[in-house]
Amino acid sequence: MRFRAKIVDLACLNHFSRVINTIAKLAKTCTLRLTDSKLYFILVDKVANGGVSMWCDLCQPSLSSSSRIVTHDIPVGVIPRRLWNDFREPSVPDFDVSIYLPALKTMKSVVERMKNLSNSIVIEANLSGEMNLKIETDLVSVTTHFKDLGNPPWASEDGCQSSAQGRDLESMAEARIDIKKLQQLLAGQQVNPTKALCNIVSKRIVHFILLHEDVSLQYFIPALA
Repeated sequence: MRFRAKIVDLACLNHFSRVINTIAKLAKTCTLRLTDSKLYFILVDKVANGGVSMWCDLCQPSLSSSSRIVTHDIPVGVIPRRLWNDFREPSVPDFDVSIYLPALKTMKSVVERMKNLSNSIVIEANLSGEMNLKIETDLVSVTTHFKDLGNPPWASEDGCQSSAQGRDLESMAEARIDIKKLQQLLAGQQVNPTKALCNIVSKRIVHFILLHEDVSLQYFIPALA
């Protein structure tokens, strides 16, 4: 089966291309869901088995009749309706700490240097706006500190994130993750988000959220044992 799509606006085409290029760095294949108002790109992997998961939604702008039309056919496989419930938007995990990320270019530079020293990286953060990136091996221990990042207000507003309620502001929540998976997220990012944050469930998972106007990208990296 083939899927045909038309984009009737050059600016929209460029924006769509940046989103696709970002996703292509994270997954070779993904699920595409279409509605009247949004496009969804979904990667559902078993986090318990070490796989990553992704959810990206992109608003469909109104089409213009005075711009270039681009047509591109790609092979697709249709997902049976009985399996649609497997591709719902993931819920925000019951995190211990939620924190805004530093400039992604800065974070990318740090992670790329650390990748040459270790296969894993520890991300730790607290409710005082502090975050550390650490690698620890038998030969070297390196830590990069970030301060005054700020914590999203939902950490104290949403009842389902109860792990952050009453938590010591200076106490660090941490997770050790595959450094290559983090580097893929940072290296492939072309959307230039206006807001980026991560939620840490200690020793279980790191949930990244990148937001930019009409694009929202969520990326889940499980903690290593």
